[in-house]
This record gives sequence, structure tokens and C-alpha cells, in this order.
Amino acid sequence: MFKPHETPMSNTLPLIHLSPNDVVRLVHRIGLPQCIAGVAERIEQDFLRWSEFDKSARVASHSPDGVVELMPIADATQFAFKYVNGHPKNTTLGLPTVMAFGVLADVATGAPIMLSELTLTTAIRTAAMSSLAARTLARPGCRTMALIGNGAQSEFQAMAFRHLLNIQSIRLYDVDKAATNKLLSNLEGFGLDLVVCNSAAEAALGADIITTVTADKTNATIISPEMVTPGVHINAVGGDCPGKTELHRGVLEMGKVFVEYEPQSRIEGDIQQMAADFPVTELWRVLTGHVPARHSASQITIFDSVGFALEDYSALTFLYEKARSYGFGRDLALIPALNDPKNLFGALELASIAPEPSLVD
Repeated sequence: MFKPHETPMSNTLPLIHLSPNDVVRLVHRIGLPQCIAGVAERIEQDFLRWSEFDKSARVASHSPDGVVELMPIADATQFAFKYVNGHPKNTTLGLPTVMAFGVLADVATGAPIMLSELTLTTAIRTAAMSSLAARTLARPGCRTMALIGNGAQSEFQAMAFRHLLNIQSIRLYDVDKAATNKLLSNLEGFGLDLVVCNSAAEAALGADIITTVTADKTNATIISPEMVTPGVHINAVGGDCPGKTELHRGVLEMGKVFVEYEPQSRIEGDIQQMAADFPVTELWRVLTGHVPARHSASQITIFDSVGFALEDYSALTFLYEKARSYGFGRDLALIPALNDPKNLFGALELASIAPEPSLVD
């Protein structure tokens, strides 16, 4: 891995800025399946060194309309954080439900080395995390998935499971038929058997894997116990803040529950419904071989995913290395350029003599 502090930094502290267009170009250059697989591989590598990271639950500011969050994490070399929101009503205003950007910085100096869009990238890393969890926890040979919630994240989930788990058939349901039609249009020609269903229960019928990725900020019951069959694996992706769930508590009691970072999941995940001593297993323990994924083919496994900062760290480091490799992004002046690093006031004089050029393309 490229380590920023191994390269001398100029006193102007340049950093790479990756715009949404840069990320789109990068995805086209590498390929979406390869990007998802690459981020999944990076997440797995980072989860295997879980103890090396300084971890904390995200800092969240809640309002009646949504949530704004900061997600920090660091190892001995790099620090990362993501700014992200979740506002389900945003689409009526012409805005995405989720918007995000992230920063990667050098721990040795504290200097930022990359500022990147993370709205598109969050969808990629969420799909990568879902597929990594399912590959770890689901029965071998799964070929059919129910995808309940066909909004902004759904195509990425479908592509991830198609290419990383060889899912052949996806059973679709959304209360908004326009969302399902959007998904059908976007995924035409990708080699998937897409089956439109009239209810969540119909979608779950016969599925090896059930993925829920709904957006409403409510304690919803998307999956109830009668919809769950022996051996199924459930990816509960949509429940990611206090007061927002997708699984009936009876479903959680039926299976073995896995989470990313337990202190955060207790607050935000589907397990927020359960007692504080309800047993869960952090996924890194399975990846490192400390805990088995399942004891039998008939066991029900549940990944209560809320999204954790380590996954964004993995995505940011993946983007950084690929951007440098392909020459994407541009230098962005975010830190004052100082002839004397002890004379910050002098930057005001420099700025008046040599103003920054416009950043408008």
C-alpha cells in the first residue's frame, strides 16, 4: 500500500480531489464489478487487522427529517472520515436520499491527502460489504436472492451478488413500482433473471438470500418470521439509525446475528429492538477464524449491517491508489501555503497578492 508519509510533502500540502465525474471515469476504466470486488477485498483485508484500528461509533445529529453523521477511523498510518446524511424525503426536492464525501489523511503529519466524493462510492462499498458478509455467512451454492427495496442502492447490491456470489435470479419488490421499473431498466442486459413480485413475502419465497435495503426512517417490519425458511441468509442493510428497523424481532431470535461494530449496531441496527445482552458476533471474528459462520446448512444467519467507518476507510484507500495509478483527480489547495510555517498571519498578505484561481471548470 502507498504510505503518504514516505513521500516528502511540499509546503503547499497538495491533496488529490476526486469529483463525482472522476469516480465515474474510474469505475468505467476499471469496471463496476471489479470495483466492487476490489473494495470487498480491501474491506476483508482491513477487517483481518481489526485490532490495528482506532474505532468509535459514528457521531450523529438527528432531526425529524433525517440524520447527518461523521464517521472517523484511523490506523497507525492513515486517518479517514466520512460525512454522510440520510434524508428519505430528499427525492421530492431533487436531492439524493444519501449524500457523502470523505477525507483521507496522513497520520504522521496530519496532512489531508485526498478529498473524495463518497455518494457513489458508498453505494459501491455497501454492496461490497453485503456481498462479503453473504459470501462468509450464507450456504454455499446460493443462486436466488430476494431484493426488497429497489431504490438508489439496489442495482449495486444486485451487481455485487451477481459477480461475487454468482446469484442468477433476483426476486424484486418495492412499495414504489417506479423504483422497480427503474432497476429493471438499469440492469437490462446484465445477465440476471429479474422477477417482479407483488409483496415482500412473495419475493422472499424460495430465496437463498434475502436483502432488505429500504429507506423509510421508521420501525418497519419488512421481514416477519413466517417469511423466513431454514438455511436462509438475511442481509438487513436499510436499518441504520435509531428508530429505523426492517426485521421483526422474532426474525432476530430465529437466527445467528452478525454485526460490524457492536457498540454502533446496538444503537442503530435492527438489534436496537433487543435487550442489551442479546448475543451478536462481530463479523471480523468469523473472517479471522475465531468463530464459525454457521453450524449447519439449515441454520439462519443474519447480517445486521449499519455501515461502519472501516468500510469507508477501505473504500477511500482503494480509490486513492487507483486514482494515483490512473492519473485521475487534481491537486486541490485546501491548506494555506506558508513561506514560514510559524507565520500564519502572513498568509493573508500572500492571498491578497496571489489569489487562488477559480475552481470552476
